[in-house]
Amino acid sequence: MKQRLMWIAWPAFLTAGVLETVVFALVDPQALHGFDGEPIELSRSAVYTLTFFVFWAATMLSSALTTLLAASPFEINRCPLPVDGRPDGCPKPAPNRR
Repeated sequence: MKQRLMWIAWPAFLTAGVLETVVFALVDPQALHGFDGEPIELSRSAVYTLTFFVFWAATMLSSALTTLLAASPFEINRCPLPVDGRPDGCPKPAPNRR
């Protein structure tokens, strides 16, 4: 589980950093306006921070969806409980084949 979380979080972190750099190389945070046309009353650092976390969340969602879609049907449908503690609806493990 921890390994999959790192598969999702680390590439998303790097991508968010790249997106942040590209966007703010072209856009001045002090020139941003809200939907009502008023200037955003946040410091540059606050805009950079909030934007980074928005980019990170969006890219984590994308990475999580990719990880979910890459999982095999066995991984999705397996029962995590030990054989002697499974309820009736939990599938039995496949026999070992050599």
